[in-house]
Amino acid sequence: MFDIIGKRKWYFLFSFLMIVPGVVSLFLWGLNLSIDFTGGSRTTLVFPQPVNEQKIETVEKAFEAKGIDVVTIQPSGDRVVVRTKPLDDKQNAAVLVELKKTAGEFTQDEFETIGPVIGQEITLNAFKAIGVASLVIIFYIAWSFRGVRKPASSWRFGVCAIAALIHDALFVIGVFSILGHFFGVEVDSLFVTAILTVIGFSVHDTIVVFDRIRENLKRTAGVPFGQVVNDSLLQTLVRSLNTSWTTLLVLFTLLLFGGETIRWFVFALFIGMLSGTYSSIFNAAQLLVAWQDWIEKRKK
Repeated sequence: MFDIIGKRKWYFLFSFLMIVPGVVSLFLWGLNLSIDFTGGSRTTLVFPQPVNEQKIETVEKAFEAKGIDVVTIQPSGDRVVVRTKPLDDKQNAAVLVELKKTAGEFTQDEFETIGPVIGQEITLNAFKAIGVASLVIIFYIAWSFRGVRKPASSWRFGVCAIAALIHDALFVIGVFSILGHFFGVEVDSLFVTAILTVIGFSVHDTIVVFDRIRENLKRTAGVPFGQVVNDSLLQTLVRSLNTSWTTLLVLFTLLLFGGETIRWFVFALFIGMLSGTYSSIFNAAQLLVAWQDWIEKRKK
């Protein structure tokens, strides 16, 4: 049989290498937050032809001519997304008139404004949602696994599940920090939805593995804990991979044909599902064994 547990240090090392670049990026550059979090106005302009550098400069000068500072300007094919401080309808109309003179033919596909107070409230609610979800998961798993026999502990199952969850969330957030710095990808309220979905998927997959460990602990009294966990992983491996593969296939199809508006939302789900599948098999259960080994060494 495959010794998955015996190679856990390599899995931990790989996870470390996965999340470190993103964590460093978070400390250096943070996230490129959209107006959902910072407040401001976002205007999407659509031109007949793909935009070039000259067109981008023309758009920026049109805003500046009306005394409006551009926070970011992001081209994408025939579109230009412009972020500014909050604008009212009168200011927006004035900019459009100026653009008609200098930029030629175009259409305004989208214009939205969010005040800074609403942006701060959305940010706070996002942190609350992730924090509350994590706490509920710990208590739920601890309660569900309360009858597990020693040497395992129901609280250890909950903490290890949260550790895997944090791994997945950090990986996705880190990737978007890098994308935001180098490619101007913004983090909006849909991103929070993606993170919560990834958390749910990660915990779901982890609980399947943990439940098999609990069942095998009841059946195999006297068998070393590491061996029980290894056997449980092998028994659930094919199911976990098949479930993840079918989900990833759907997400990949959406990435190709889903359109511009949900592209980064789907991408966040895609890499989060990949990370969640990995952490459920190669992190959460491995942490249980590493924790038990550490306790036994302390006793000795």
